[in-house]
Amino acid sequence: METVSASLTEHPPAAAHHLVEPEGFIRKYVFSLDHKVIGKQYLGLGLVAVLTGMVLSWIMRYHLAFPDKPVPLIGLIAPTFAAGGVITPEFYLQLMTMHGTIMVFFVLTTAPFAGFGNFILPLQMGAEDMAFPRFNMMSFWVTLVAFLVLVTAFFVPDGPPLSGWTAYAPLSAVGKSAGPGQGTGQTLWVISIAIFCIGQLLGSLNFIATTLDLRTKGMTLARLPYSTWGWFITSIIGLIAFSVLLPACVLLLLDRVAGTSFFIPAGLVVSDALQPHSGGSPLLWQHLFWFFGHPEVYIAIVPGFGIVSTILPTVCRKPHLGPRVLIACQLAIAGLSYMVWGHHMFLSGMSPMSATLFSVPTLIITIPAAIITLLWLGTIYGSKLRLTTAGLFCLGFVSVFVTGGLSGFFLSQPSIDTYLHGTYFVVSHFHFVMGVAAIFGIFAGTYFWFPKMFGRMMNETLGKWHFALTFLGVYATFMPMHWLGLEGNVRRYSSFPADYMHGSLVLHRFITFAALSLGAAQLIFLVNLLWSRLRGPVAPDNPWEATSLEWSTTSPPPFDNFGGVHPVVSHGPNEYAVAGPRGDYIMQADPPVAAPAVA
Repeated sequence: METVSASLTEHPPAAAHHLVEPEGFIRKYVFSLDHKVIGKQYLGLGLVAVLTGMVLSWIMRYHLAFPDKPVPLIGLIAPTFAAGGVITPEFYLQLMTMHGTIMVFFVLTTAPFAGFGNFILPLQMGAEDMAFPRFNMMSFWVTLVAFLVLVTAFFVPDGPPLSGWTAYAPLSAVGKSAGPGQGTGQTLWVISIAIFCIGQLLGSLNFIATTLDLRTKGMTLARLPYSTWGWFITSIIGLIAFSVLLPACVLLLLDRVAGTSFFIPAGLVVSDALQPHSGGSPLLWQHLFWFFGHPEVYIAIVPGFGIVSTILPTVCRKPHLGPRVLIACQLAIAGLSYMVWGHHMFLSGMSPMSATLFSVPTLIITIPAAIITLLWLGTIYGSKLRLTTAGLFCLGFVSVFVTGGLSGFFLSQPSIDTYLHGTYFVVSHFHFVMGVAAIFGIFAGTYFWFPKMFGRMMNETLGKWHFALTFLGVYATFMPMHWLGLEGNVRRYSSFPADYMHGSLVLHRFITFAALSLGAAQLIFLVNLLWSRLRGPVAPDNPWEATSLEWSTTSPPPFDNFGGVHPVVSHGPNEYAVAGPRGDYIMQADPPVAAPAVA
């Protein structure tokens, strides 16, 4: 096993704070201030959330494939909403709402940013902990409370909401008269997302302060690893985005319970009853939500950019191509993400001039994304690629991100989006470019950092089977949805009667079998995860021969990360394909390379 790098010194950074390891179980593992424990808690929450969301998607897919057949066991679990196991259109929309909400907020936002970021970011900067450990603990428990409040909607009399994960007003604003789940269930949804915003704001502030103030000696911004840049940029995006969604949720809650009219217009009739509201605008909710919603895409995907950009040079054994350009493109994406929200609203009645003003930056934002992709491909080209499981998921990330991005060109054109917006074409685009890509980043990070987090290696054979089946399952599930969209198959419909789109049923059944197989493939990951945690081979300190600071300490790291000493950084994170003391790489904490003597 490698020992801690000899260049670790007793010189503490000016901003470091001395920590005392707690002894009690509750303080050590439950209400912990240790960023590593909090990171694991976030990843555990993400795992529970993704399993919940996956089960909901299975139920929906089974119903779409066999709309006339009862869903096994669902009648026992939800007898009020699915009597005899038969899914009603309303219950289908309720399942869809909860699936989307759980996956977007509690999986794609939580795991790649708060999970891996909390554990790895302080280690990569040579810090003992996050800048505000108590804020860090609060952010997790607030997020957990938000998840529990959301799940509670399954158990209230009228069930969960049916307004979709976007909760468009006035459907989400008028109360229980709007349909099943629009009473208590919708109120719980709004409260849950508002609480979630608070947790994310606490986390974003903490990440920004940690990155700016707790870097160890020699760790300039230019020497930050690419994953740390990804989390730092994501925290900036999130700080602005969730600052808008939080007050939007408060206003929506006031419309529901206090009689205000922020999003409810005058003269609105729902269920044959005139609503006692006037002066509100449903489009105001759309503007506020999508001002958050499109940056949310990058809150989910930019951490994946950083993870992939960190792993690729390690498995390629060569420096990442254009590191400064890579960081600049991510910053450009962060800025442009706030200029394109209107492309989600092309069908809202906006003027052609407004649609054009949103369409142009939507096309422009593809330029830095394309440059990043070319940098990845340039890094891979001509390399001595090590096909580890983490490396394979990085390659898969590039593939699905490009596939999803290509379909975005069609949706950025108002005239084309008018036809495709309400169809399965958007479902495919959304899942490829945000959902699947982010999850591939999560898998890559798990296989790469598992040895550092738990001190044991995951099984590479099982990992490669997991990748192969997942990669094939993803394309078999979501690629055919492009065809469904081009055929005009409307999303959010729970069934397709004989006189409308009944011919698409065969393709829906194929997608359902592919989705069930894709879900079953994740059992390999769960078995590998649990078995490796308990029985996996003991991991060396630097099993991947990587360069960043987390690999300079033990696996797993001690409570204060570096055993009472602090690394001094003399190199960047991109020192591969060079002669170093251990092989073809130089770690960031290695001593400076002596300049050749001048004759």
